[in-house]
Amino acid sequence: MNLFGKRKKESVPVVQTAPSVGGHHPFVSIRNYRPLSSSEKELYRSLRESVPIIDAAIYKIVRLVGGFSIKCRDGSAQQAMNGFLRDIQVNGISVGMESFIAQYLEQLLTYGTAVGEMVLDENGNIAALYNASLDNVELSIGDNPLDVGISAVRGGKKEPVKYPSLIMCSAIMPEAGNLYGTSVLKGLPFVCDILLKIYNALGTNWDRLGNVRFAVTYKPGDSEKSQSRERVMMIASEWSKAMKSSEPRDFVSVGDISIKAIGAENQIPDSEIPVRQILEQITAKLSIPPFLLGLSWSTTERMSYQQADMLTSELEYYRRILCGCIGKICRTFLVLGGYDDDFEIVWSNINLQDETELAKARLYNAQAEQIEKRTAREETV
Repeated sequence: MNLFGKRKKESVPVVQTAPSVGGHHPFVSIRNYRPLSSSEKELYRSLRESVPIIDAAIYKIVRLVGGFSIKCRDGSAQQAMNGFLRDIQVNGISVGMESFIAQYLEQLLTYGTAVGEMVLDENGNIAALYNASLDNVELSIGDNPLDVGISAVRGGKKEPVKYPSLIMCSAIMPEAGNLYGTSVLKGLPFVCDILLKIYNALGTNWDRLGNVRFAVTYKPGDSEKSQSRERVMMIASEWSKAMKSSEPRDFVSVGDISIKAIGAENQIPDSEIPVRQILEQITAKLSIPPFLLGLSWSTTERMSYQQADMLTSELEYYRRILCGCIGKICRTFLVLGGYDDDFEIVWSNINLQDETELAKARLYNAQAEQIEKRTAREETV
């Protein structure tokens, strides 16, 4: 046996929608230049970075959507599917189908469109899942409006992908005739601009008024005018020492000297009402109950229940959109493995409240069925 003989080189799975690397100059901003359409994506990224409540709301939606499982009719297919969902590599360092779907949903909420890819190995099996950046992918409508062209953007040039069947695309509420979806952040730049102006003004005012500055005024008498310069220098020196001292220190002076805090007569404008009005617009757009974001606004128990019910309907809508992507991946895995592609996507209940409501519904249905049977027997008698 030749242990040191030439071995067959293992092929590395190639990601079609990843940007090319190597052979570029170091000026990243010029290298990564994109047409003006990318400015909208940069805007939404800036909104999440500058307004923490938006970022928190998107992460909460991703977590609240919950997990899922795949139920296959064939026992061997079920066992293979469980291992695939648990062990499939996602991007560079993540593992598991839920990691891919979480990032896929985050991209979908932020930009309105999400793109992913199934990466095959040399044996034709799914080796990894890849979340593609929208900066590296371009969608276009072909001659037939029902045909979607998928191109990878590399070095400013577009190249159609060789295997579009391995690409998953999803969109939230796309406009008629447009492939790209609508971000949940659409409509927020205006109100967020006002909010940031308020916060910036608050910071500036607290820099001016919070860090107290003093105006020391010395009014020399007629007999002191000849020595006013020396006395001013002495007062300034002693006042500086008193302010820099870490312990309380008295300032003693002789003559007509007045000390007044600069800006003490001015009040910082109250920002509670305008900030709350803007936050109400943001929470209404994101469909997140305020109490989930740490906003302690007065509400009733009935109102919070209705808000939670509305949130549940929103999460169910996102689940329906994700079912297309999940179904395509699972169907491809089963077909490539030679299994029957008959399966079902089962989502976990969103919270314990759903379990309670389902239990109540089963109880009420059982009670109604008993009453109907008893009534039917009484009528027959």
